[in-house]
Amino acid sequence: MTASAPEAAITAWLATQQEAMLALLERMVNTDGGSYDKAGVDAVGAIVQGFCAEHGIPVETVPGTLYGDCLRATVAGGHALAAGNQQRNIVMMGHRDTVFPKGEPSRRPFAIADGMASGPGVCDMKAGLVMNLFVLAAFQKFGGAPGPLVGLFTGDEEIGSPEGRAVIEAEACGARVVFNSEPGRPTGAVVTGRKGGVFMIMDIEGRAAHSGGNFEAGISAIGELAQKIIAIHALTDLKRGITLNVGLVSGGQSVNTVAPSAQGQIDLRYIHPEDRAEIVGKIEAIVAQSFVPGTRAKLAIRGEFLPLTQSPAAAKLFEIYKTAASESGFTPTGEFSGGCADSGFTAAQGAPTICAVGPVGGKAHSPDEFLVVASFVPRAQAAARAIFRLDSAGL
Repeated sequence: MTASAPEAAITAWLATQQEAMLALLERMVNTDGGSYDKAGVDAVGAIVQGFCAEHGIPVETVPGTLYGDCLRATVAGGHALAAGNQQRNIVMMGHRDTVFPKGEPSRRPFAIADGMASGPGVCDMKAGLVMNLFVLAAFQKFGGAPGPLVGLFTGDEEIGSPEGRAVIEAEACGARVVFNSEPGRPTGAVVTGRKGGVFMIMDIEGRAAHSGGNFEAGISAIGELAQKIIAIHALTDLKRGITLNVGLVSGGQSVNTVAPSAQGQIDLRYIHPEDRAEIVGKIEAIVAQSFVPGTRAKLAIRGEFLPLTQSPAAAKLFEIYKTAASESGFTPTGEFSGGCADSGFTAAQGAPTICAVGPVGGKAHSPDEFLVVASFVPRAQAAARAIFRLDSAGL
């Protein structure tokens, strides 16, 4: 396919921007931004706002109460008389928060060695934010976008987007397509499907008693928790892609006291949207049942992600992206992931969505997290080329 003049200008300019991309990434990585550190996440947001100001891109702030603000950057595109899809926003999305504790950037700051960048959040997903910013800047500089572009930079994805979800879903309702720039897989693949996840806490109440002198008067909340864990784990059905994991437990008062309280935190993952109600209902029944007579329990949902499912339009978007990527020097496959992301929210609103189009990286959430530096420019070019292909594909 012969590139238009704006497409050729944009891809050529992006080819010269790797050092600038890495410099911006270094600033972001070296800025603290754990999900519960609102000031830190907003400090990363200030870097985003500063870049946009330098490139003449307007930014709207949607304030967060407990977590990082949502930022909405816009680049005009399309034609004044355009109709249908050409009036709808092309969304590039990413989150600024990380999973790491306060002070992590000072303990292991951004570094590059042997073509790999490292540091907290380097691939998940600050590199994706940088990529999105440079693609937006390219269209702002050279024009040619087949419709309005929106860069959405949220602040609480790593904890289930408790405040960001409403902003994401509102944006998705009017979106033409969504590119979520989570890290590309180590294989170079993008993600075309993801599991949904529900994160729950069950609190159990028993009755304290001295475990030696008055044992029979006690009611063990820990004993009840143990029975509930066994029953909840038994709901796992690997053939259906349903997994249950009680990953955190706590409880008790002292070793010589029958435990008056206990807590278990539950991770549910599923593939098919219709499976959610069934499994959550079974968990609710287990929590409501008293295996140890006299105990009481309650269940609360603390966070949730919806599954990313591939609609026919999303499948067409993936084909567009593959063609664009091949022109940028790589040929990605589509991969299914057991991990969750904000892309599930956009897909559930009917927006054709593709995920993990960011620069390639791996070992997220660990001290060994890495980014393949050489993937920065080709992934940015592929995203830009895919945007240019939307009209020809009928999206």
